[in-house]
Amino acid sequence: MYHLLQIDSLQKAAATVAAPEQVSMWSLLEKGGLIMYPLYLLLAAAIFVFVERLIAIRKASRIDENFMRIIRDNIVTGNISAARSLTKNTNNPVARMIDKGVQRIGKPLDAIEKSMENVGKLEMYQMERNLSILSLIAGIAPMFGFLGTIIGMVQLFYGIASTGEYTLNTIAGGIYTKMITSATGLIIGLIAYVGHNFLSTQIDKTANKMEMASAEFIDILQEPTH
Repeated sequence: MYHLLQIDSLQKAAATVAAPEQVSMWSLLEKGGLIMYPLYLLLAAAIFVFVERLIAIRKASRIDENFMRIIRDNIVTGNISAARSLTKNTNNPVARMIDKGVQRIGKPLDAIEKSMENVGKLEMYQMERNLSILSLIAGIAPMFGFLGTIIGMVQLFYGIASTGEYTLNTIAGGIYTKMITSATGLIIGLIAYVGHNFLSTQIDKTANKMEMASAEFIDILQEPTH
């Protein structure tokens, strides 16, 4: 009986030792220290800018497939007022660029192209607005993370030098908690970098649509009118 109890107690002790400590993600992040708060702000800013720009770019890229066909029909038949009405009532960069071209009908083609090009540049600026914030976050978030790790390591080794406690558990435990800021900073930087490149790709697609519409409009002006 005594041996059975002893074996049972040994098994319980082994199970206790074998069971890993369950650490929640939030409690793990809390161990990163005060430097985590600027990282949280950078993450919130990256998400806000990404969502805001994504909505704006998606809205700008919605272009009716029949838009340029209707413009062509109106211009070829000499119904300039109808073409102008369509461009004024369509809210996207292509329509605003074509609207400027319709306003300049009758002037030299070079002047029309220049006017449309200027509008196109303004529209590109509007789409790219605040995109540099994502690029900035992608650069500085990892730096904040490394800064937090360095500060944490300095504090750890200062504490060891002051108290004389330099056991393996103390050092390993201190190092892994200080590395949390570096990992968080890298993840936030990666999110911002991927978001920036994704939005840039969407802007390039819209820019291609604008260039195609501009070239098509110039071709329409060179067609004979009825």
